[in-house]
Amino acid sequence: MGQDLVRFSVAMPEDLLVRFDALVAKRGLAKNRSEVVRDLVRDALIEEDCALPGEEVMGTLTIVFNHHTGDVRDKLDAIQHEFFEQIVTCLHVHLDAHTCMEVIILRGESAVVQSISNIILGTKGVIHGHLTMTTTGVAPYEKRADASNAAWEHAYEHGHSHSHAHDCDHTHDHEARDHE
Repeated sequence: MGQDLVRFSVAMPEDLLVRFDALVAKRGLAKNRSEVVRDLVRDALIEEDCALPGEEVMGTLTIVFNHHTGDVRDKLDAIQHEFFEQIVTCLHVHLDAHTCMEVIILRGESAVVQSISNIILGTKGVIHGHLTMTTTGVAPYEKRADASNAAWEHAYEHGHSHSHAHDCDHTHDHEARDHE
């Protein structure tokens, strides 16, 4: 059963409306102005929710770095191991002979996810990156009553182990280095 729709009107400059209609057209035949406005409002509200203290979020941090710059690979590994409870997984892609991209999935309180992302983005050798966050719609994992066994039970039901998973190739025999 859906919610009742409420109509309202919006006034905007014609040139902005022309650009908006181009966006609507890019989104495909199933989208109309109302659908795109609803999408934009949802996005804005999620962004606002991600800024709330204590809100649990999922973050996707995409970084590009030159793996020949100093010991950037070791530093990124050390950071990811330091925050293994918040880093769910990462994907490492070789873009060319010198440049790599990683997509790092984080989960935790919004300020913590932002802080970890800033540490990674500030690491010498990281060329650029971007964090996108979305709310999970649930209480922070540590505060849920079922948190102690929920992940293990889920993994067992689906036949996977519950371990720290990552696809980033690296060794574990280095000492943690300073985050430069």
